[in-house]
Amino acid sequence: MAMTRTFFWRHGLGVLLAALSALTAHADAVPAMAAHKVSPSAWYVEGVSALGSPANQNFISNAGFVVTPAGVVVIDALGSPALATRLLAEIRKVTSQPVTHVIVTHYHADHIYGLQTFKAQGARIIAHVAAKAYLNSETARLRLDTSRQELAPWIDAQTRLVEADEWIDKDKELVVGGVRFQLKHVGPSHTLEDLAIYMPSEKVLFAGDLVFRSRIPYVGQADSRHWIAALDDLLAFDTTVIVPGHGPLSSEARKDMQLTRDYLVYLRKAMGEAARNLEPFEEAYKATDWTQFEHLPLFRVANRMNAYNTYLLMEREEK
Repeated sequence: MAMTRTFFWRHGLGVLLAALSALTAHADAVPAMAAHKVSPSAWYVEGVSALGSPANQNFISNAGFVVTPAGVVVIDALGSPALATRLLAEIRKVTSQPVTHVIVTHYHADHIYGLQTFKAQGARIIAHVAAKAYLNSETARLRLDTSRQELAPWIDAQTRLVEADEWIDKDKELVVGGVRFQLKHVGPSHTLEDLAIYMPSEKVLFAGDLVFRSRIPYVGQADSRHWIAALDDLLAFDTTVIVPGHGPLSSEARKDMQLTRDYLVYLRKAMGEAARNLEPFEEAYKATDWTQFEHLPLFRVANRMNAYNTYLLMEREEK
């Protein structure tokens, strides 16, 4: 995709940070973390629907874990080392088994700044190789530098970016303690490296940030056309429960994916028409009816940026 992470860094992050204080002023206590049972072997913790801040320790995303006879498989590492330590404590309430693997759905900060905690425990980290270029980029370094300022003391000089021990370049089946995990590459969608993790024995799907529930999706630099197709692909799994990247569990796959899908389709339709008609973004944005989405959390922070990046994407697709 032509749009780069650097473009988003320069044009999107500032908008989010500018709204940070307004959204988090009411949050004067660290949000609780509790492991919720998903299936006989799987649990997850649910982050708050807000921007990352010192008050919430950057606990704005979900993470999951599966207990097998040979160890624990964690899906995503949360948004700070402190959160990862809290997640380990929740795991210890369930089992004394060690964490043997961490599977990264994608390398956005709120999902990976806790990796070093699991790495120190000896866990093997698995991710898609498409994330490697970003991880070693100036954009990733700048993002970490800014997080050290905006999210201190939870992100500090000791917080580092952690590479995977195993970079995969295609779909993979991982077996731990006899439990099968199907790792499906569904990028480029939300990111180039998106992985979905399916546990067929219990029909549980860890969807990463392809699925947002009860809030506006974060589009950023996403390839929204492929993201919509990827959501359709996920429906092919025989799924009983979906653990989304953000928001509560889903037990109705098609219905609960629909919000994310409908939002992406609407963005593309509205901004696509504007791009085809050479209508300036500001005019197009003001003329668009956002009524069906404006009640959702983070709409006022994320929607304008999502629309602008989609407008630029549609311009490129029209060429």
